[in-house]
Amino acid sequence: MSHKHHNNNPFKNSDNIAEDTKKETSECGNNQPENVSETSNSEINELQQKYDTLNQQYLRLAADFDNYRKRQEHEREELLKFGTENALKKMIEVLDNFERGKKALEGVDDCEKVKESFDLVHKQVVDALTKLGLETIETEGKEFDPNFHDAVMQTPTSEQPEHTIINELQKGYKMGDKVLRPALVNVATSQD
Repeated sequence: MSHKHHNNNPFKNSDNIAEDTKKETSECGNNQPENVSETSNSEINELQQKYDTLNQQYLRLAADFDNYRKRQEHEREELLKFGTENALKKMIEVLDNFERGKKALEGVDDCEKVKESFDLVHKQVVDALTKLGLETIETEGKEFDPNFHDAVMQTPTSEQPEHTIINELQKGYKMGDKVLRPALVNVATSQD
């Protein structure tokens, strides 16, 4: 009887319950982190795949851009070479005429004939450069513009309005809106 009484010990049952609870808790505890780690592993794998895809796209884009940059640089160099080549071809024709003129004038004593030949070649040079886009910057009688003119002299005068260009000391040239060389000018200032 005492043995049966011992089995009905309320403390022993509570110990068994406590152990069973610990087992269940520990089993649940072990199952829960396994589920969490399985979920995080699949999320990590998915994120890794997305990262790899984006990284590959970035690398392809960077390579494409680098190729584009190199191609643009090559095309720019070709355009410059082509432009220079055309300019030189135009100027070779002028050079030919200088050579012809030089030979033709070797035995000529007539200054008028020399002047005519010089004027003819000068006109050809101007025509060739004009075809290439060269423009002369207008000066005399114009208002001084620091974008196109360089005032190397100032003359006090009452004959011209202030800031008017009186005369040109050296021609200036432009191509479109780009100034290749500003004109050197004398500018009127107010007379005190």
